[in-house]
Amino acid sequence: MNQLDQLKQYTTVVADTGNFKQLAAFAPRDATTNPSLILKAVQQPDYAPLLTETVAARKDKPLESVVDEVLVRFGLEILKVVPGRVSTEVDARLSFDTACTIARAKRLITLYERAGIGRERVLIKVAATWEGIQAARALEHEGIHCNLTLLFSFCQAVACGDAGVTLISPFVGRIYDWYKKAAGPAWDEAANAGVNDPGVKSVTQIYRYYKKFGIPTEVMGASFRNIGQIHALAGCDLLTISPELLAQLQATEAPLARALSPDPAECAGVHAVMFNEPAFRYALNDDAMASDKLSEGIRAFAADAIKLDKMIEGLK
Repeated sequence: MNQLDQLKQYTTVVADTGNFKQLAAFAPRDATTNPSLILKAVQQPDYAPLLTETVAARKDKPLESVVDEVLVRFGLEILKVVPGRVSTEVDARLSFDTACTIARAKRLITLYERAGIGRERVLIKVAATWEGIQAARALEHEGIHCNLTLLFSFCQAVACGDAGVTLISPFVGRIYDWYKKAAGPAWDEAANAGVNDPGVKSVTQIYRYYKKFGIPTEVMGASFRNIGQIHALAGCDLLTISPELLAQLQATEAPLARALSPDPAECAGVHAVMFNEPAFRYALNDDAMASDKLSEGIRAFAADAIKLDKMIEGLK
């Protein structure tokens, strides 16, 4: 078996792409998208007509409604290929507005349901700010399942578990990027690989905490830079992987062992914690990496959302 097939024995494999024509080759169960991936896809000749057709049919609608229609159209195409769920992201510019995040999420779900897709096949992606987590808490109470993204810290994960969110996406590669940049010339790649990778260590801590206390929120490692990070997290509930890294795994037949297990013996020494709003905000602020990467991620997704807005406006 190649390593992709071996990984599927331990972990649910998710494709991290807006390029739904690539999906069939890897047979993932789920797929995730974000504004940056959709923006990248619609600039390709294969997908430009999808954008043009969707916008042309809705020229009389407000811009933000058309944007949501475009996002859902891509999600619908992805769901024709994957048997499981698709994640569709709420505009990052709403990351600090609980009420507007809830409203936008409900509109996305309504669009999917009008197209005949049950809400059990959709995850609404929301940034793991305090406001986003509280929006997800309310949405989950209404049966709208959420994927909390841009997650870099333990306090974000604990708060998400407390809110009862369906799934979290801790960003392995971006954590790795921050520590590597901060270390500069002193960075030792070999010493910080595998289980010692700072992104891998973060996800491992979260995974063991959830398993220790029976928290049902699924952990989906995301944002990988190399297959070594994937190897070190084999056994995590889910891993969302780019087509490029999926292809590398598929082309390799070396043995791939399970690295993470829900065995209680592996969760020894884990203690319960709780974060109310002040404690959450202090803990996040106290973690320079997490606060840097969260704000940077929101800015980047917002910038790509603005580019997608302008592209759509040009077609209206």
